[in-house]
Amino acid sequence: MKKLNMAKRLTEKQKSEIAEYFKNGKTIEVLSEEFNCTIATISRNLKKSLGEIIYKQLLENHNNFHELSILEEKDIKKKNDPELAKKSSKNEFSNEQTFDANQTDNNNFSSTEFVEISPLDFEIENVPRKELSSIPIKEIDFPKTVYMIVHKNIELEIKLLKDYPEWEFLPNEDLQRKTIEIYCDLKLAKRACSKEQKVIKVPNTDVFRIVSPILVSRGISRIVSEEKLIAL
Repeated sequence: MKKLNMAKRLTEKQKSEIAEYFKNGKTIEVLSEEFNCTIATISRNLKKSLGEIIYKQLLENHNNFHELSILEEKDIKKKNDPELAKKSSKNEFSNEQTFDANQTDNNNFSSTEFVEISPLDFEIENVPRKELSSIPIKEIDFPKTVYMIVHKNIELEIKLLKDYPEWEFLPNEDLQRKTIEIYCDLKLAKRACSKEQKVIKVPNTDVFRIVSPILVSRGISRIVSEEKLIAL
């Protein structure tokens, strides 16, 4: 059973180093491994340190540089490998012949009668793409105690997933999901609590598995827990 890791708190020095490394070309994935924290943590701190606009510009530059490096690597391999260069030339020549043949066929087709082709009669496998961003609740090992924020009239604080910047990379359909949030750290919960709200203690975290069908019936399908997204 997977364990729910506590979110790692980065020092101000680490945050500064991450911003510098990112500006110098290191990717978010590499920084995540070097500083032993999640991609969402790195992304969130970079946005705070650099600002949204500069962060996106640098991210786009990294992606463009990566694509260019792949093309350059392929060119170098072709130059150093004569056999690979021959195969590449053959493929290019074959593509040119195919293109010419298609042009000839199109010209001939314009002078022929239209022929209707019956559709193929077979089933196409349509398997939904597995969502990798969230973890099923049955695979989560909750801490013994967590904290939640509720309104003073004891109503749950319900948000949409799009309200969390660290999950903005998800498809729009997922961003419209209703969520509740739990905190493993009391200080973090109090910091996020407004005057109209209060923090409550949940001493038995098995309650989330017990009431998950009720939450789903109310349209709540995710639990946000620091760096984890839990699917009900």
